Amino acid sequence: MQEFTESSLVRPLAAIPYASLVVGLLVLALVAWVANWLTRRVLLIAVVRLAKASSSKWDDAIMGRRVLARLANVVPALIVLGGIELVPGVPDWLDLAIRNVALAYVALTVAMALGNLLNALNDLYEQTSRHATRRPIKGYLQLVKIGIYIVAGVLILASLIGKSPLVLLTGLGAMTAVLMLVFKDTILSLVASLQLSSNDMLRVGDWIEMPSQNADGDVIDISLHTVKVQNWDKTISTIPTWKLISESYRNWRGMSEFGGRRIKRSLLIDQTSVRFLEPEERQHLRRIALIDEYLDKKQAELAAHNAKLEAAGKDPVNNRRATNLGTFRAYVTAYLRSHPGVAHDRTLMVRQLEPTPTGLPLQVYCFSADVRWVPHENLASDIFDHLLAVLPEFGLRLYQAPSGADIVKGLTANSLEPAAYSQRGG
Repeated sequence: MQEFTESSLVRPLAAIPYASLVVGLLVLALVAWVANWLTRRVLLIAVVRLAKASSSKWDDAIMGRRVLARLANVVPALIVLGGIELVPGVPDWLDLAIRNVALAYVALTVAMALGNLLNALNDLYEQTSRHATRRPIKGYLQLVKIGIYIVAGVLILASLIGKSPLVLLTGLGAMTAVLMLVFKDTILSLVASLQLSSNDMLRVGDWIEMPSQNADGDVIDISLHTVKVQNWDKTISTIPTWKLISESYRNWRGMSEFGGRRIKRSLLIDQTSVRFLEPEERQHLRRIALIDEYLDKKQAELAAHNAKLEAAGKDPVNNRRATNLGTFRAYVTAYLRSHPGVAHDRTLMVRQLEPTPTGLPLQVYCFSADVRWVPHENLASDIFDHLLAVLPEFGLRLYQAPSGADIVKGLTANSLEPAAYSQRGG
């Protein structure tokens, strides 16, 4: 049997140049493949099942980011690194090349596994910490990943060229100015992230407006270099993190925390419709329950004031009288205070602004109890629908610039006047 083996295997291989080397490399590759298969199909699957059976969130986060799956790629590289010396007839240059490539592959695989581990830590922090939206750590973890990838890059390059990593690091030290220029945005973003986090200027979920970056929507992600904002039209605006420090933007978080959303709109009153109320008009308005008490109080106040003027012998022209605009303003105030959608514990007022060529602005200033956009707009529309409809009850008119139809109607009426006059025998 021994003679057969020597005659059938060893001698033919010895007769072929590099045959033993090729066979040895093939055997080493096969062993590395089998080790990789056993690691992935047996060991890794068993670990995944144990993680699913566990109630801990740590292993779920690690498995979800495929940390162990990345790390399993190290096994065949280690097999090749340790088994290359057992292959007979390997030239020194090939042995060195295989070892260097294996070491570079190990460094790359470990760096990618550590990057996935940092992603898993960020996922776990966002799931378990109540401060995740207020103080995100994604930017800091990305900075750590950059450092890991830089170290891995140095190790990979040193392995491939067969030099010590210290030699490359010494060369990098001489290139500090170049590195500062290359990583300028990273440095600026890091400083911006520290300021945003320490001052609590931005959180995930905040509604921000930044016209210079065409951003108007909710913050959905805060990373080291960028902040992603989902606009109301569902587009995504990506803002460099450092711009949130160097440029101004509006954060609506205070409105949500305040518990009320402001309504600030005006009715433009035709100033020629403002006048004193006659006694019968005041009596007619008493049917409106919201201002019944106001009318009684106002009447008593005016009567007392005018009585003093008469007792002093003043001219009746100095008497005070109620106006339709003042009464309407009191009605709007009472209407807002009784409306269930208005926040009654917030600022509420109805005021006149400075008259303009387009009318007298009567401004409504209050807060809706619901800060959501659609309910807020519906409430504001309902309030002004009612005010526009009830305005004529007080003898007031809105100012409205004449349209083309108004001009045509006026011209038509003027053109018919001579004919109507002639028919009357004028």
